Amino acid sequence: MLEPFQYQFFVRGMIVASLVGALCGLMGTYVVLRRMSYIGHGLSHAMLGGAVVSYVMAFNFYVGAGIWGFLSALLINALARRRRAVGADATIGLVTTASFALGVAIISRYRTFTRNFEAALLGNLLGVSPQDVWVVAAMTGLALAFVLLTYRRLLFLTFDPEVAAYYGVSTGWLDALFSLALAGTVVVSMQVIGVTMLVGVLIIPAATARLLTDRFHLMLGLSALLGVMSGLVGIYASYFLDVSSGANVVLVATALFALAYLWSALRHRVAAIQSLQALD
Repeated sequence: MLEPFQYQFFVRGMIVASLVGALCGLMGTYVVLRRMSYIGHGLSHAMLGGAVVSYVMAFNFYVGAGIWGFLSALLINALARRRRAVGADATIGLVTTASFALGVAIISRYRTFTRNFEAALLGNLLGVSPQDVWVVAAMTGLALAFVLLTYRRLLFLTFDPEVAAYYGVSTGWLDALFSLALAGTVVVSMQVIGVTMLVGVLIIPAATARLLTDRFHLMLGLSALLGVMSGLVGIYASYFLDVSSGANVVLVATALFALAYLWSALRHRVAAIQSLQALD
């Protein structure tokens, strides 16, 4: 059972899996409660374009993809708030598809990113470098600091943005900071989880926590904990099952969601039966 821990790459993968799980669980809580799941999905795909452009231009991956992601997040967030002739879902699809297509076009033209294309799409938790561990740890710390420092204002903005603005909350700046934190989360997670799997790690733990509690602070902590559990169990099981580590993390998270859903349904059923019995 302890055999995998003999390998340094596996230990690094476990550390990064737990950090990414906690980070995505933390940020995912706000994404789910603000009904921004489509933005998280779009941003994760849009960022592939920035990653490829950074690679081709010999830019630092995190800097180049981070700037691209931040600008994409601001654009997607702005478009999502303006439902006019073209719906928000259509505009998000436009930004996402155009950016993703740009990345694929550059890959097909230069053919220098092809070896890393599968890792970018599906992730490679067991191939992370020591630098990746530090970058993910730093982003996790920054995201946690952001949530703690803006806790009340971000909570106000999450549940009632119009009233928050009325009471003097700088919703524009706070939205921009949240977009920056979300972009940073996607950048560091994309390297290890992959574009196609990232939205699952971002959304599923938070959705699971929402089934288990109605208290925001508990949901926040529980979502991060479920993210950590999904990461650790997923990567540990992937070693023995010989399957993609990123996909296995999402499958574990999905299994936890299914259990939480069944428990929630059973709890409501029991409560309904007890209410009927009380009336009798």
